Amino acid sequence: MKKGRLEAFSDGVVAIIITIMVLELHVPHGSDLSDLVPVLPVLMSYILSFVYVGIYWNNHHHMLYAVEKINGSILWANLNLLFWLSLIPFATAWMGEHHFAQWPVILYGAILIMNGLAYNLLCNLLIRQAGKNSPLAEALGKDWKGKLSVVIYALAIALAFLNPWIAFGLYVVVAIIWFIPDRRIEKKIAGSHAPASYDE
Repeated sequence: MKKGRLEAFSDGVVAIIITIMVLELHVPHGSDLSDLVPVLPVLMSYILSFVYVGIYWNNHHHMLYAVEKINGSILWANLNLLFWLSLIPFATAWMGEHHFAQWPVILYGAILIMNGLAYNLLCNLLIRQAGKNSPLAEALGKDWKGKLSVVIYALAIALAFLNPWIAFGLYVVVAIIWFIPDRRIEKKIAGSHAPASYDE
């Protein structure tokens, strides 16, 4: 199967997710800077979630660029990832409106874990489709970032029972880890498409 429809559908869903999140931002009733204080938790939640959704969209785009064809398993794995991404606006709003209370922060972490697992599953299926010696497989390698992220999310959930702000801080740490540009796939794809050189 060709990948065009999957890419278009995924882009549309991600755009809707971001739209839903921004609609949860309500303008303060007052006009002073102090009137922004009550909405700061909501704004902080939105910024973090926007970064996460952007990271997933960016990496999703790069992975699909690296493969030529997809199959039914990849379609379902992609839907699985989009499902968990679609729950981010709900958890974002709950966490922000309740000022990073324990259970909203825990739910947010649980959804991040499920997103991480869904992303890893999609990665593995794309690699299987492309082949173990494909540029995508070589670029992703053992995917230490993906595995480390899930571990940090789990640790954050455990620490949320002590202090939700520690958990929130760890969510930020993972976002920073992924926000740093990862050029592995770009380099491998560029290398695979480079013209061969011949000795004369």
